[in-house]
Amino acid sequence: MVGRMTRREFFRKSLAGTGLVLAISVNPFALRLIKADTLQEEPSEAFAPSAWLQITPDNRVTVMVNKSEMGQGVYTALPMILAEELEADWEQVQFKPAPARDAFKDPVWGSQSTGGSTSVRHMFPALRKAGAAAREMLIHAAAAIWQVPAEECRASLGSVTHRPSGQRLTFGELCLKAATVTIPDELPLKEPSGFSIIGTSKARLDIPEKVDGSAIFGTDVFVPGMLYAAIERPPAYGARLLLFDRKSAKGTPGVRHVVTLPGAVAVCADTMHAAWKGREALDAKWGQGSHPDLSNESLERLLINHADCEGALARQDGNPHDALFKAARRLEATYILPYLAHATMEPMNCTAYVQQNRCDVWVPTQNQSGVLQAAVELTGLSSEKVHVHTTFLGGGFGRRSETGVAEEAITLSQETRRPVKVLWSREEDMQHDFYRPANCAVIEAGIDARGLLTAWSQRIVAPSIFSRVLPDFIRKGVDPSAVEGVVDMEYEIPHARVEYIKLDTPVPVGFWRSVGHSYNAFTVECFMDELAIAAGEDPLAFRLKLLKNHPRTRGVLKTAAEKAGWGKPLPAGRGRGIAQHRSFGSHVAQVAELSVDTESGMIQVHKVVCAVDCGLVINPNTLTAQMESAVIMGLSAALKEKVVLNHGGVISENYEDYEILRMDEIPEIQVHIVKSKGPLGGVGEPGLPPVAPAVANAIFAATGARIRRLPLTAETILEAVGSIVSQKFLQ
Repeated sequence: MVGRMTRREFFRKSLAGTGLVLAISVNPFALRLIKADTLQEEPSEAFAPSAWLQITPDNRVTVMVNKSEMGQGVYTALPMILAEELEADWEQVQFKPAPARDAFKDPVWGSQSTGGSTSVRHMFPALRKAGAAAREMLIHAAAAIWQVPAEECRASLGSVTHRPSGQRLTFGELCLKAATVTIPDELPLKEPSGFSIIGTSKARLDIPEKVDGSAIFGTDVFVPGMLYAAIERPPAYGARLLLFDRKSAKGTPGVRHVVTLPGAVAVCADTMHAAWKGREALDAKWGQGSHPDLSNESLERLLINHADCEGALARQDGNPHDALFKAARRLEATYILPYLAHATMEPMNCTAYVQQNRCDVWVPTQNQSGVLQAAVELTGLSSEKVHVHTTFLGGGFGRRSETGVAEEAITLSQETRRPVKVLWSREEDMQHDFYRPANCAVIEAGIDARGLLTAWSQRIVAPSIFSRVLPDFIRKGVDPSAVEGVVDMEYEIPHARVEYIKLDTPVPVGFWRSVGHSYNAFTVECFMDELAIAAGEDPLAFRLKLLKNHPRTRGVLKTAAEKAGWGKPLPAGRGRGIAQHRSFGSHVAQVAELSVDTESGMIQVHKVVCAVDCGLVINPNTLTAQMESAVIMGLSAALKEKVVLNHGGVISENYEDYEILRMDEIPEIQVHIVKSKGPLGGVGEPGLPPVAPAVANAIFAATGARIRRLPLTAETILEAVGSIVSQKFLQ
């Protein structure tokens, strides 16, 4: 039996042990520091701590991390920020995942969730303030013990030293005394020039347990007495379940329950194998679905036809219509990109145990607030009685912001009165995803007699993500995620217009690493290359001319070009392509070098040079790793990935027919960090958008063929090269 826990009890029990414990209260106006051991009861709406720091007598500094670790390094980066201001000894710093509570909501978003490359950016001010407060309290505690002025004391490497006498006490020795000190009103923050932890390469704190196998991912969760669930799902969108054999399924050895769910049937059994066998025994029969004619071919027709529909205005500068009419030269191009799956290494999963007065959910999630809310709604329990345990995530990329798998596990536990683990198969994961939207872009631009870009008009056709997940963000019919990277592109074009045309299909869409930037960068940067050639300019020089007032973007372009040997001759059949894109507050440019076999259509990417400016760098190792991973994922999407639709549903099932980049296909990747004094930018997503256009532009450099669709398969290459040959023959 778990009773209601007061706020004071929660704060005291969240971190075991004694010592100095600080909470950070966040309201719309300011951050407020509070000592957890002196908290008075306050109404929930008046107090919402979002981050924790604890120092204990054993010299351990524990940082509660409210963000999910899915490989991006937040379990290290966020403690680094706090430890910097604290003047901690990094060897004594550890982390703990925060529970799903209002106390740990993101102070900017107002929810406990991870995405948008925002973890460091959103938590940076709060964590610095917490570290600075604890540092000053430790200094005042030491000064009180030595009966000396606090101004004569200095914190460094986990200790406080009295400079005149040389006396020294560790944070562990001071923490109990520090807990009695009033939090100072003035909290001096360090100048970046004095940073000793931030900006240095630190080994990630989560690596040891991942190496020794003790790290717990969602698939590793085991609860005594739990059942395993396999779910029969519709093969096509809108397909109705006509009939199934409940008796045969229940007669399968090991099967305990057969539970009907909205539009699906679940089999719960003692083992995963028994659950799968029970699902087979259901012999479910389904209707044909709501869109039986849906296929890749019909989808492409829809995309192209909708490009002629009236769109919602997302950007208007000057008079592009007149500027296009007056242009010395006009170019137009149409780009088409497919739906993409997340294809995370760890399929969707969740384990739940609903009891009379308690609900536990073990889940690899990017959305703790969403899981908590779903559990409250499904069980009728108060939020204090729901406990969301965030495991490590075997890949997220936006997919794990969805809460459907948690809802399934919670519902099945309620029905069976047992702990239930729902583990999707790879096929389920591939065929029932919330995909990166398929899209089409039609761009028209004008160049004047001097070769200057004067006009740009772009129409973007794509399904809307925000209309489902964040409808309040839709403004005048524009989904901001569908037009990002175009409405705010930095190229200085006097006349520009961008329209968004919403396309409704039954295929569900969701956030995919870098979201709309992932396709808009391809269309913009490929077309920018076409314009450069039409203007008789080098693609790099053409871009730089349009970015005169954007030094950070110019900086990454110049760095990537220089490090890649831009302009130096290459062997026949090889080419270099360049692209840049600003997203999530960071500037990234990349140069791809590749060769094309015009007989087979096969591409070999030899090298990708990446330059990134994200402002202040927390951990260079993590920044480099994130750029490398984004390049690999971007290459995979550019060269291979495409969701195949037919008969009204997704027929891609596994990595056999939804190919991703293999290890032996990964090129040399160079990452160069461009230092700047710009504001903090994200690093998880910005490295992906420039990859595909850099590769496509390199293909043009190598073959003379322009390709305006993804993926860049051998068939696509041969078709484009063949078209070039045919045109030359006709001439």
